Amino acid sequence: MAMAALRREGRRFAAPLLSPHRPVINPAGAGAGASAPSFVRSSPEEELPVGVRSISTQVVRNRMKSVKNIQKITKAMKMVAASKLRKIQPRAENSRGLWQPFTALLGDMPNVDAKKNVIITVASDKGLCGGINSNVVKLARVLYQLSSGPEKVARYVVLGEKAKAQLARKSKDDIELSIAELQMVPLNYTQISVLADDILKNVEYDALRIVFNKFKSIVSSVPTMATILSPELVERESESGGTLGELDSYEVEGGESKSEILQNLTEFQFSCVLFNAVLENACSEQGSRMSAMDSSSRNAGDMLQRLTLNYNKTRQAAITTDLIEIISGKSALEANW
Repeated sequence: MAMAALRREGRRFAAPLLSPHRPVINPAGAGAGASAPSFVRSSPEEELPVGVRSISTQVVRNRMKSVKNIQKITKAMKMVAASKLRKIQPRAENSRGLWQPFTALLGDMPNVDAKKNVIITVASDKGLCGGINSNVVKLARVLYQLSSGPEKVARYVVLGEKAKAQLARKSKDDIELSIAELQMVPLNYTQISVLADDILKNVEYDALRIVFNKFKSIVSSVPTMATILSPELVERESESGGTLGELDSYEVEGGESKSEILQNLTEFQFSCVLFNAVLENACSEQGSRMSAMDSSSRNAGDMLQRLTLNYNKTRQAAITTDLIEIISGKSALEANW
């Protein structure tokens, strides 16, 4: 589309330069008895547009300028993403120690049979960060299909505008809650705990499935799912044995009942896992953006090299043509003297 617009502009600027009365040297008048070169007017079929070469080089120069500006923007975005990543990465690594004790105590049971499933999709609010948002949405859709059935209900809770835009295309009515602009201010546990409390108040669930990108390195992130069971389901699973059967081996101090303790543990586990998921996804976003902007900068550099080579070839061809015309005119004049 951009090149078509440039071609139209080139034709528009070249139109006034077409000379309907362009004088040309008549080779037939360059005989021995001629005292001066004769001139004839070219026919409309033989007329050549004047200045077409300069228009083509101008188009290439404009394209080179645009590519240079794009390269500056991508380099600046890469530096900004690197700065943000350096701030978030230590916090994300430290937050992993919050949810690991809960996993050891309550386990992580992705295959649990739950009737009410809530899929919490953690994504970014901005694009230009590779395919991390698409990967999370694909995993969320697979979980939705597996969690749906005749006696099962699955709903979405979406954190991030990009995931909401993709999920709303096919499952707009299944989005229970949508939250955006989480990273407008630096994330902390207090914000996430308030957010987790709002989610628990607005949804009914047997299992919360948090889908996010787990940060591995700048060029690598893995779509991951963490499962949080409701207190009732945890109590039922612990009574039936299995991985949660070891809960009865712990001594409970205080006057709280087992259900109340499980309720508190589940809420705290959810807030800790969600805090880690948001930080991990933020790291993955900035790392993926760094990689994407680095690739864009290198591609812009390669394109700039090709455009520079094309520009130099076109300019050199124009200079060579002008020199040939001057030498040919000089030779024709000398032959007539």
